[in-house]
Amino acid sequence: MPLIGHRTNPSAPAVPAAILDAFRGAAVAVISDNMNRLHGTKSLKPYHRAGHLVGTAVTVKTRPGDNQTLHRAYEFLRPGDVLVVDGGGDEIQALVGEIMMSRAKAMGVAGFVIDGAIRDVAAFVEAGFPCYARSVTHRGPYKTGPGEINVPVAIDGMVVMPGDVVVGDADGIVTFDRTDAAELLALVRAQEAREAGALTDIAEGRLDKPYTGIVEKAAS
Repeated sequence: MPLIGHRTNPSAPAVPAAILDAFRGAAVAVISDNMNRLHGTKSLKPYHRAGHLVGTAVTVKTRPGDNQTLHRAYEFLRPGDVLVVDGGGDEIQALVGEIMMSRAKAMGVAGFVIDGAIRDVAAFVEAGFPCYARSVTHRGPYKTGPGEINVPVAIDGMVVMPGDVVVGDADGIVTFDRTDAAELLALVRAQEAREAGALTDIAEGRLDKPYTGIVEKAAS
């Protein structure tokens, strides 16, 4: 059995398309609200044109500044997957750039979430390939390892498990277990309806009290 630091596990089953499609248009802020605002990234930023990221997490834990394991992870990536990389938040060496992005896009990978740095930002923008990262640097990575594939990782304070649902927009990233998707989706849809109603009231001059986003409990 490989020692800790060298583990490689199969990818979890892909999240069913019905779940991914249901969350494709959902705002990360609304999802976060209904996860009690405890889960999600704080410092990662999008480095692509506007657009949603939705997919299944394939996770990597790598030594800061080293992308050897990221290259190996391509053997585990499928169309619709999101490469989620715990690079320890290192901002000195870029873990991915145009070549790795182009290969992933050609494979149908949904996007990258990198707790570390990237480079070749103009290529990400031009390709419209979803990528969230901590920062940008021109300095390339080392390629010596070690690293692990499809293990639990910590991304900007958020724990991500292999096979989690990953959702991203201009506000950041949230992830959650697929078994929570149905309950979470119902809460998201209810908040979307409340917020749509509040915006309509504002536009038509009917809102007579502030909208807090808090559901008021009926008097007992």
